[in-house]
Amino acid sequence: MNKSAIVFVALCLFCVFGIGSAQAQKIAYVNTEKVVKKSPQSAAILKSLEAEFKKRNDALLSKRKKLKKLEEKLGKDRSIMSSSEKNNIEQDIRRRRRELNNSSAEFREDLNLRRSEEINKLLRKISEVVINIGKREKIDMVMSAGVAYASDSIDISDKVLQQLGQEFEKKGSK
Repeated sequence: MNKSAIVFVALCLFCVFGIGSAQAQKIAYVNTEKVVKKSPQSAAILKSLEAEFKKRNDALLSKRKKLKKLEEKLGKDRSIMSSSEKNNIEQDIRRRRRELNNSSAEFREDLNLRRSEEINKLLRKISEVVINIGKREKIDMVMSAGVAYASDSIDISDKVLQQLGQEFEKKGSK
């Protein structure tokens, strides 16, 4: 066989096998931020955190009110107080303010830590749902973060939300 015949056969084989193996890839996109915000699990997380931290929040509010009353008392009665009485109240105000600031910072830190834990659990659940939808609908690739644009035709966020809602209802009815 001459060289041109070999090249022709090679090109024919390449075209036949190349076209046969080039299948349309199914790609989807999920807007994780949207799913986190709109999922029933997210609302449940907020409710449970609110209940979990209510007692501590109420205690902080009470401390703030007491501190404000003490500051108002000092402001009103400063002119009729002895200097030792003023010093005692001022020291008490500084001590209470310091305790309140420390308690508030600890409260915020604990709340943020718990919120992060719960959001991470939700993100893992969302990932499971995305994988299930991907397998069920034979999607080759699902993208989320770092996408500059995604057409609504490939956005599966609503499907993910729907499945999360169904799973939330099942969990709630048990």
